[in-house]
Amino acid sequence: MKNIPQLKLGLISVSRDCFPIALSATRRHAVAESYKAKGKDIFECDITVENENDAMKALAAVKDAGCNAIVVYLGNFGPETSETIIAKYFDGPAMYVAAAEGDGDLHDGRGDAFCGVLNCSYNLGLRNIKAYIPSYPVGTANEVADMITEFEPVATALIGIAGLKIITFGPRPQDFIACNGPIGPLYELGVEIEENSELDLLVAYNNHKDDIRIPAVIAEMTAEIGENNPYIGVLPRLAQYELTLLDWAEEHKGARKYVAFANKCWPAFQTEFGFVPCYVNSRMVAKGYPVSCEVDIYGCLSEYIGICVSGSPVTLLDINNTVPASIYNADIKCSYNCRQDETFMGFHCGNTCSCLLKNPHMGYQLIMKRSLEPELEFPDITRGTIEGDIKPGDITFFRLQGTAKGELKAYIAQGEVLDVPTQSFGSIGIFSIPEMDRFYRYVLVQKQYPHHGAVAFGHYGKALFEVFRYLGIPDVAYNRPASLPYPDENPFS
Repeated sequence: MKNIPQLKLGLISVSRDCFPIALSATRRHAVAESYKAKGKDIFECDITVENENDAMKALAAVKDAGCNAIVVYLGNFGPETSETIIAKYFDGPAMYVAAAEGDGDLHDGRGDAFCGVLNCSYNLGLRNIKAYIPSYPVGTANEVADMITEFEPVATALIGIAGLKIITFGPRPQDFIACNGPIGPLYELGVEIEENSELDLLVAYNNHKDDIRIPAVIAEMTAEIGENNPYIGVLPRLAQYELTLLDWAEEHKGARKYVAFANKCWPAFQTEFGFVPCYVNSRMVAKGYPVSCEVDIYGCLSEYIGICVSGSPVTLLDINNTVPASIYNADIKCSYNCRQDETFMGFHCGNTCSCLLKNPHMGYQLIMKRSLEPELEFPDITRGTIEGDIKPGDITFFRLQGTAKGELKAYIAQGEVLDVPTQSFGSIGIFSIPEMDRFYRYVLVQKQYPHHGAVAFGHYGKALFEVFRYLGIPDVAYNRPASLPYPDENPFS
């Protein structure tokens, strides 16, 4: 997938000068070999850090090797100052882990890294240095290799965020105040933003008329959705628009490495461009360029984080409507272990990748047609959605949000898409999240989240939580089990 970081990890061992340096170096090599045995690559720095000068030499080595994330490994107790300034002077995410005992005797072979992690964390705090520390950061070589594997998606997302530019074409539609995007918190995260008008986009689109690349894009689209598409006539417009966005991303990337879009998509879009952009948005996210609907800047950012963490396409959906009792009783009640109020439909007009849909097909925006071209028997300017029920499987519903007061907060909830027909339109699925009714009331409503949520296809809650924690997000909510009330939950309900 394009437009996301390619991770290059470096491994640096540290050693307290009153412990055998060979112990830390030998243990580091064992970790590197265990990690490589998983079919993965890591640069093993051969400098074991005992002092500040060693730290500078090790940093130079990992930088020369092209590393964009590092693992600092306490093979023994470790030097508090030297080991923490590694993260201070490294331009990228840093992970701290330590060696468990058991690979030697408990005399010359004891490293006391279990104790060293405590002083390491204290010194990181003193210096106000951010670092990733696993849930239990001490282990054997194989266990540390597993911890590094869990660090991979976290590091990828953090690097991506640090190099991201969000490009918007707005403003947001009328009465969509919920999609406000205060830009101050973006800068705190290291994200850049370029704000444009919808007119700028229209000018760029018109400049791509008769672009010689359009036929090749039409051929791609036809191969994806089939030749029996009843709305095949709109493909030249959609291809022209896709090329417009891709060129804008490249030409406006500037000093940043990665790009995502938050674009206005109604109501003037249809009358001036002559189509709805949903299908193109779905193809863009499949390439690694999320395009959020309705100028939802933080929805766009959430999608990009999801792509980095999962390495796969994601989507942005409305937390849209309840599941009727008729569908629940007929198709869910006896087949799935969930209550009706733990289910809901996630929907958007047609922005979800075809690879994530059952029977994907091109359609038209039914809601827009009612208001923009009600007199037409067949749609014209409202063509361009990609529709179908979302494929069943595990999902993670999440969002990082910048509030109107400039505060950052987030939520994460794991669940699944049920293999149940929705009997509806758009890109849509029936979702089940444990204790969704309480999560809806005491997180989504109580904390005033907007109606859009990002969806990653798989259970990625652990990695997302670590990303948000590394970023310093003070409030990360989740769907609490029934045994754990929310702070504002009525204990008498």
